[in-house]
Amino acid sequence: MYTVDAVQGDVVYRQLRDLIVAGRYMPGERLTELSVSAALEVSRTPVREALRRLEGDGLVQGTGRGVVVNALSAERLAHAYEVRAALEALTAELAADRQRAGRVPPADLADLERHALLLEEVTAAGDLDRAVALNREFHRGIAELAGNPIALEALDRLWDRIIVSTRASLTAPDRPETVAGEHRRLLRAIVDGDRTLAGRIAGEHARATSATFN
Repeated sequence: MYTVDAVQGDVVYRQLRDLIVAGRYMPGERLTELSVSAALEVSRTPVREALRRLEGDGLVQGTGRGVVVNALSAERLAHAYEVRAALEALTAELAADRQRAGRVPPADLADLERHALLLEEVTAAGDLDRAVALNREFHRGIAELAGNPIALEALDRLWDRIIVSTRASLTAPDRPETVAGEHRRLLRAIVDGDRTLAGRIAGEHARATSATFN
């Protein structure tokens, strides 16, 4: 049974996490219980718990005087992309397996196809912040099709850290047609139930994205 304090703590945690991932608080910026409680108009107790959880997530780091938003070093970012590539290859394979077994609703695949088209339009329009969010939602949608909640949770935590660590260097993709084509090929492989091809495309796609930050 959840207490009122526990529920409020979870709400504050999610709010603060979303603000950090959205770039409201940038890497290196100091967060204190007092400043966050004032910004979110809540008491300091749930903020203290939220900051503790965010430190466990790797999104903030204690400094002795509050915490600062934490970004991955270049080396650790490369490691993060290696793990992302492996996890997204796995979820693509599992999604293809479930599709082949008739366990993926056609409406879910149609939604992903529409999402991919919207992402292409937003990217072409130069709305980078929205494109980042839509791109994440697209890949998360594939992970949801995999039906593996542990992999989905791991990817969510990893995506948070990658987005925080790369937002400052965000630029328009120099290969938008290539990225769009990779998304379409990935969806086609899943629709066809081809686990080997789906896994290969997903892994190569993540590694190619990593190369843009090296």
